[in-house]
Amino acid sequence: MRSEFFRAFRAAIVTTTVIFSTQSALADKMHGIAMYGQPALPPDFVSLPYANPDAPKGGRVVTGNVGGYDSLNPFILKGEPPWQLRFLSYESLMGRSWDEPFTLYGLLAESVEVGPNREWVEFTLRAQARFSDGSPVTVEDVIWSYNTLGTKGHLRYRGFHKKIASITATGPRSVRLTFNEEDRELALIAGLRPILKKSQWEGRDFAESSIEDIPVGTAPYVVDNFELGRSVVLRRNPDYWGNDLPLRRGTNNFDEIRIEFYGDNTVLKEAFKGKAISYVREFNAERWETQYDFPAVQRGEIVKSEIPHQQPSGMTGFVMNTRRAPLEDWRVRDALIHAFNFEFINDTLTGGRQPRITSYFSNSELGMKNGAATGRVQELLKPFANQLLPGALKGYALPKSDGTKRNRSNIRTAMKLLQKAGWTVQEGVLKNASGQPLQLEVLLQQDGLIQQATAIMDIYARALERLGITLTVTSVDKAQYAERERNFDFDLTFMRRSISLSPGNEQKFYWGSEAADQPGSRNLMGMKSPAAEAMIDAMLKSETREDFIAASRALDRVLTTGRYVIPIHQYAVGRIAHVKELKYPADRLPIYGDGIGFLPEVWWYEAEE
Repeated sequence: MRSEFFRAFRAAIVTTTVIFSTQSALADKMHGIAMYGQPALPPDFVSLPYANPDAPKGGRVVTGNVGGYDSLNPFILKGEPPWQLRFLSYESLMGRSWDEPFTLYGLLAESVEVGPNREWVEFTLRAQARFSDGSPVTVEDVIWSYNTLGTKGHLRYRGFHKKIASITATGPRSVRLTFNEEDRELALIAGLRPILKKSQWEGRDFAESSIEDIPVGTAPYVVDNFELGRSVVLRRNPDYWGNDLPLRRGTNNFDEIRIEFYGDNTVLKEAFKGKAISYVREFNAERWETQYDFPAVQRGEIVKSEIPHQQPSGMTGFVMNTRRAPLEDWRVRDALIHAFNFEFINDTLTGGRQPRITSYFSNSELGMKNGAATGRVQELLKPFANQLLPGALKGYALPKSDGTKRNRSNIRTAMKLLQKAGWTVQEGVLKNASGQPLQLEVLLQQDGLIQQATAIMDIYARALERLGITLTVTSVDKAQYAERERNFDFDLTFMRRSISLSPGNEQKFYWGSEAADQPGSRNLMGMKSPAAEAMIDAMLKSETREDFIAASRALDRVLTTGRYVIPIHQYAVGRIAHVKELKYPADRLPIYGDGIGFLPEVWWYEAEE
């Protein structure tokens, strides 16, 4: 394996051009870059608008994860690392502001330049940029990181690497990436790739690293110690190079972040009640209202905070695997959506407190509008009229029930759809012309974020029985689930896809045909839609916000009418219960609300005297 890696690496180096240019720059150096328009913050900004630049440093925060881990390298396919590591221990050339749709400001890089059509991007490193071991970040490290992550790293990094025509060192501290296709977002994606230390991996296979091989990063936190599968302790580096950067003022305030691992969500919640962990996020509105009145809350030792946001709903629900019969038939998927009695389930499990997701981009200006497609949206979709499913052009809405348990009208519609697809009830069992019964399995991870997923499926299974369909609910541990999900070994499974206010290339990884048959990809439904890919391309080539919105609304129609997912609740507000010592700038919340860029990044510890 080791020799294969270095042959591949040497081949990559041959294709990498290293030139020190003395020509004057073709574009102005900028402190930041926005997907559309100009960055909101000026070159001399003091801190991010949602951070408290005077926040005190110190204290410890303990967070809980369900399951375990067997890797501390978040950049490779091998192993399961704590998800927080990528965000807390590693930095990129630029950093994101979570108070703008998609804008980056200099982090490891002091400036950014782009070509007239963003066909290339050039970054100039800060002279003071350092790895956690004190060594300087070099152009060589940057080039190695792009090439290695793009060829040996996790799948999420490889698609971008294919779009790089060349990587060119243009000076002692500057590097240029030239792209091989038209895509305005690539310049920003380049700025968000993590930068790792090349010399750490000399003579070693990056893709086969062990638990002891922790990549050296540049971020404020480093792994201090760990107990395999049980805990990881991150320590704030006292010599962190970027303390005075505007992007960092008022952030990364805790001296220590401890990640504890629990076998299931119930045990984790009990640990929180005893203040063994510092905070939990609650995704069930009913539990938030009824189960957070335990003694520590009554005494004021634990505080309930609600964090609103302005981002799209994204998609949360049960995805159907179209690689498997009969789910490749949209009529069967449509029938399964009709049989899902959301109104009754929502009232039973959440007291009706959480509204349903209506489309992938709902709750934002990017979401499709009611009724028929018009204007630019119609123009984009019309060339694919003969491929689109019913409702894409004329209008579509999820079926609604009357809220009763029987859901009679929708069950009748579901049966008609199944009959058109060749399924009939024979002796109480739904069978096709060959006599095969319709049997489905829903795969769930034990005690995932949505704890009521099993309860939802139990109710759903009873509804499908009325159609003659057998639904088996299978709950497995994290390791088994990861393996089966990676290999698309399921009929239905739970899916959560967050979508930003500036969706882009990641949409191809979610819905693109190239990812459909790629093990480990996020295209869980296995969709292959030329219309969806054309809408994504239109989004990436848009030069105005208006064109971008039209393309995203058109994509929303393709995805929603594709009937790939049974949508459930949207999360229009973040719910965090936390110990009273944890504080946040409540008067300056970011438009993205809660997330890794919010907690723990801009929170701080403040003990009462």
